[in-house]
Amino acid sequence: MTEPREFPESAEAPYRGPAYAFYGDDFTGATDTLAHLARAGLRTMLLFAPPDAARLAMLGRLDALGVAGAARTMAPSTQQHELARVGAAFAALGVRVMHYKVCSTFDSAPHTGSIGVAIRTLREYCDSELVAIVGGQPNLRRYCVFGELFAASGADDGQHGIYRIDRHPTMSRHPVTPMNEADLRVHLHGQGVEHVQSIDWRGYATGDAALQADVQRKLDAKPDALLFDVLDDTHLAAIGKIIAHYSARSAPLLAVGASSVAQAYASAYETRLKSSTRDEAAAPLTRARGPVFVLAGSLSPVTETQIGAARSYWRVELDPLRMTGDTASAYLADRVAAIAATLRDGRNVLAFTARRIATEEGGAHSSADSSNGSTAQSRLAHACAALLQQVLDAVRLHRIGIAGGDTSSIAVRALDAWGLSYLAPLTAGVTMCRLHSDRAELDGIEIMLKGGQMGDASLFEQLIDGPATERTTRA
Repeated sequence: MTEPREFPESAEAPYRGPAYAFYGDDFTGATDTLAHLARAGLRTMLLFAPPDAARLAMLGRLDALGVAGAARTMAPSTQQHELARVGAAFAALGVRVMHYKVCSTFDSAPHTGSIGVAIRTLREYCDSELVAIVGGQPNLRRYCVFGELFAASGADDGQHGIYRIDRHPTMSRHPVTPMNEADLRVHLHGQGVEHVQSIDWRGYATGDAALQADVQRKLDAKPDALLFDVLDDTHLAAIGKIIAHYSARSAPLLAVGASSVAQAYASAYETRLKSSTRDEAAAPLTRARGPVFVLAGSLSPVTETQIGAARSYWRVELDPLRMTGDTASAYLADRVAAIAATLRDGRNVLAFTARRIATEEGGAHSSADSSNGSTAQSRLAHACAALLQQVLDAVRLHRIGIAGGDTSSIAVRALDAWGLSYLAPLTAGVTMCRLHSDRAELDGIEIMLKGGQMGDASLFEQLIDGPATERTTRA
């Protein structure tokens, strides 16, 4: 059992390794968690594999550490193997909180990206009696009330843009993990988490002592996990205090949820951090120093709108059948040559996959970004990764963007790089990071990884110019 320590750690306390560690089940969500921790003033690195002693020594003192993975696309046996390796590494570091970062829409299934498999696997490396599931992320307009999940659709504003997750126009029809159950307790029960107790949002107003007593009463019944409602940021602050209390008693504590887990955790630290640290972490993104390349594998309606609004790019539509067929090498070489030549001319390029792809059986799928286990889907994802790798081999770039959770995970893993650090905010749920590699031509690239549902229509334009507020300031 890990020795209990004061939470948050005081500046005078001896350093014993990062107190917080997270595994992102895809790369885009992992960068969002990285951003929230960094903006709170916590020194954080996101790696592509658990670090060895040499890497830890090179990184120096860290407050938090993440590993970006692809568990949301994995079958249970592969997922279990991946997470057992990560859980053991995190436990060996002596972390206090172990966060399994999932998509804010909780889309998952018993056969693909099972949150139940993650809880059962990582629980073996956590001593705390509390397994906390944080059910919403208000800054992304994801809300959990009485155990049921609600989410915004795209950039819709107002009440009519919020849907119960099983009626969400996109997530209820997800081609791999459709969300057909809004009650997260029932959803997780279907993945083997049989006994989930719930802390509803009304308890947060009763005060810290009453809330803590309610949590303990629920824990006395030995649940597999406690699900915490979230409707606004004050709820995250209350949850952060609960995480602090139980992780100080015994650790690691397993927490499951979106970046709201990191927000809750960081809320306990922010009052002790110097404002200058937070101000430095919040520096806005400036205009790109050269041409920008974007690869869009996500075919969500939100990304489609962003592609249509990308007026500052030369747009290249990628034919999925030609990218994965018998002449794929020649087709990719042709596309890479055209893209690289345009970038060398100083023009921005947006490459995107066609709206529908044919399966080997002659059917079609509405998304090229989500693996459904078909050979065609897998080949396409890896073809996109090969295209990015070849473009970066052909031309030196300072800033790139990748749209799509699965596309981002596979493409970045294919690069000869080892980690990401936070650079600047772009918009809610979308972060600019700095790529770290032992190859000089890759090290320092500014990279945006975004999920299909994230960002407003002008996102790809913002990637060139910086956020609208920064453009206004310069004007």
